[in-house]
Amino acid sequence: MRIAIFTDTFTTQANGTAKIINRLTDYLPKKDISFQLFSAKGPFTNQASHYVNQFPSVPFFLYPECRFAAPNFIKIKRKLQDFQPNIIHIATPLNLGLCGLYHAKSRKIPLIGSYDTNFKEYLTYYNIEQLSSVAWKYMRWFYRSFDKILVPLQGVKQVLEEQKFQNVSLWTPGVDGALFHPEYDRFDVRLKYNIKRPYILTYVGCLRPEKNVSALLEIARHLPPHIKHQVHWIIAGDGPLKETLQKDSLEHMTFTGLLRDQDLAKVYAASDLFVSPFQTETFEDVVLESLASGTPVIGADSAGIQTVVTHGENGYLCETNSTEEFSNYISLCLEHPDLRKKLGLQARRYALTQTWDRVFDRLLTYYTILLEKEKMNIQFA
Repeated sequence: MRIAIFTDTFTTQANGTAKIINRLTDYLPKKDISFQLFSAKGPFTNQASHYVNQFPSVPFFLYPECRFAAPNFIKIKRKLQDFQPNIIHIATPLNLGLCGLYHAKSRKIPLIGSYDTNFKEYLTYYNIEQLSSVAWKYMRWFYRSFDKILVPLQGVKQVLEEQKFQNVSLWTPGVDGALFHPEYDRFDVRLKYNIKRPYILTYVGCLRPEKNVSALLEIARHLPPHIKHQVHWIIAGDGPLKETLQKDSLEHMTFTGLLRDQDLAKVYAASDLFVSPFQTETFEDVVLESLASGTPVIGADSAGIQTVVTHGENGYLCETNSTEEFSNYISLCLEHPDLRKKLGLQARRYALTQTWDRVFDRLLTYYTILLEKEKMNIQFA
């Protein structure tokens, strides 16, 4: 099995898609599977190696984590001719994805794609829905040749099928249960950020308008006085709204900037609740990380979070932008420690069923099926 992968960025600090591709490149060598990766180079991009080929790029205006590359077509063609892939996996519909698509169609190579960024919601959020018909027309053309399209959520699958996409299957992200766990010393985080209040509420993610992060300030102000004065907020992440949020924030809020690995895992474990007001996410990797840490989630009832949070089991789902519902469920959990402990145990138990090895084993099954199907087609040609 030889796989050529085309993606926007190859980094552990960008969006969820990039993180998955980064983990996939760690998984494939363990299975003795050869691959070549073609990636747009951007901020925090991993260093190139013998299997990573990077090209200059600029951010996509709607979603900077996706990037328009300036690929070297001659270099890509030469590399693919030498490597002779028998599967092409495309994780971007932008320029590099077009390179992979052209090669797959011209050589009749099985084609699998990841559809992770829900551009429809971004167009709606930025009030440019008039571009929607053009965007869908392009997406239908781009994906029509794919043997399999993988999506992270049932809601996204439904949207694509309504748009007449074929061969759509669910492929949900995973979590590293060895890194994200509840056994860290909670006092380390309290000492590091000088936290003296009894409860810690946490948000992790990009500080961008479409993430609805401004709702965090409204939720914090809406909490009942007897709860509000016992809560310290940790906002972990970076983005264009950071300065504005800091300026408008309450005194009991800490903005940590971007956190990674154990620094991030310790914050999850030290938190009493994770608060997620996301509206436009397609999958919730940070929510899974919180659950793996034994920290219940209070989140917006969106397509993304519904995949991993079961209302009343490992957290609570609130009507989007309902500060009253967020306030009520936060208060309920903080006022009833036994309930919070029960939710946390169930959160950890669920997250441990979503390991990365399990996620990639399923992807490997998809690859194998496509190869077997191709062999059958050749035999009967």
